[in-house]
Amino acid sequence: MSDALMLSISGCRGVVGTSLTPEVASRFAGAVGRYVTAAQASGAGKKAKAGKKAGKNAQADAGGRPLVVVGRDGRAGGEMVKHAAVAGLLGAGCDVLDVGVAMTPTVGVLADEIGAAGLVLTASHNPQQWNGIKPIVKLTAPGAWGSCASAPDKGAADAIIKAFGSTGSAGCNPWNELGTVTEAPELVGFHGVKLTELLKDLKLKKKIEKAKFRAVVDSVNASGVGLSAMMMDVLGVKLTHLGSDTTGLFPHTPEPTRENLADVCKQIRKNKAHVGLAQDPDADRLAVIDENGRYIGEEYTLVLCAMALIELGLINKGDKLVVNLSTSRMLEDVANSAGAHVVRSAVGEANVVAAMKHLDSPFGGEGNGGVIWPAMTFIRDSLSGMALVLGLMALREQPLSEIVDEIPTYAIVKRKVDLASKDAAKPGLDRLAKHFASHEVDRQDGVRIAIESQRAWLHVRASNTEPIMRLIAEAPDARTAEKLLDEAGKVVGG
Repeated sequence: MSDALMLSISGCRGVVGTSLTPEVASRFAGAVGRYVTAAQASGAGKKAKAGKKAGKNAQADAGGRPLVVVGRDGRAGGEMVKHAAVAGLLGAGCDVLDVGVAMTPTVGVLADEIGAAGLVLTASHNPQQWNGIKPIVKLTAPGAWGSCASAPDKGAADAIIKAFGSTGSAGCNPWNELGTVTEAPELVGFHGVKLTELLKDLKLKKKIEKAKFRAVVDSVNASGVGLSAMMMDVLGVKLTHLGSDTTGLFPHTPEPTRENLADVCKQIRKNKAHVGLAQDPDADRLAVIDENGRYIGEEYTLVLCAMALIELGLINKGDKLVVNLSTSRMLEDVANSAGAHVVRSAVGEANVVAAMKHLDSPFGGEGNGGVIWPAMTFIRDSLSGMALVLGLMALREQPLSEIVDEIPTYAIVKRKVDLASKDAAKPGLDRLAKHFASHEVDRQDGVRIAIESQRAWLHVRASNTEPIMRLIAEAPDARTAEKLLDEAGKVVGG
């Protein structure tokens, strides 16, 4: 993998010490701070008052300055990036609420409650040497689902990147126009409190408690450790917690894929657990493993959570669920059973959220295990995913394996090809669109081909977060999906 600095709708990511230095981190955070300050001054962002539930000492908009909630995913080496980013925010005239190690969705929940924006120091699932900066902004008032804060849309992300690239964005306000820092790690627990209250309102907490589940949770020694343990305790789940220390050193490659979770699967069988739940470092993604130690995966996470909301009557006829172009069609089958419809957006959490807000969608997300439940937050949230998966098992009173076996199955196959730059993907994508012109072609994000005669699709695009091209195909069987990828690879490669 190249160590080039990645700038996208997801923020920035780079390798610490090479492409991601203190100067880069400070300058990018400063660009975010100046964007937030300008948005607040223009009235584009709705100011938030301090929430009593989140802590009396948390002050939003102190002295007319925007308050930015800052958290980091806990990976080793993250302290440097955090301090550099905080310096950039202070220099841009923002006050900072430093909550320490925190899940990305936790920062979103706190930004909704008490802040003008959020900043997460994370490289998500990228390897140990990587880190990054993920902005969270509030560009609208809370909607029907009570949430607002989310990843910036393309316009906002482009503006931040442009400011980062300009020479003036590295500047600093004069001494009397700098922000201040308040440390408040105790506020992280508010995310769990809010989710618990929601589960109580839905009468789901008691259902889960009554089931007396046993679970294996893997938090990869990162930001999901504390809240995952808290929620399992609150829900009466007997927990075997892997990757539960605070070293920030990942016990395995951190992306929660099948090949990286072999030991977790073994621990489920060893501990006779009902379910396995695996997070990535910033805990916005969730993979699921059944009671037999069978890797169910991230694509099913979204489907299982939607099924729980259907059982609860929170997804109904006419509702629109939003997923990205690379997400399995399994969700469409499940949504159709409730009379709901699936709408597809470009890949990227911000793109999904923008469509969800526009359509007033009760649920959405991405097939990488990213569950977006607006009743909690407009950020992908593994904690909500855990609660909904457990809730579905409790409501159905069935083993997870039986529930999964009821879902229409498809084979989804993914490949990666290194790219010199994102622009280098364009010629191959143009050839691909022309090659499959007789089918339904979607160009909103790379090239997606819907091949309805085979109940299959193919999606090829340049990644927003890594210097690679992603090739993904789904079909009723793996052989068909592999053949589609072989064909696509030849066309794209010229």
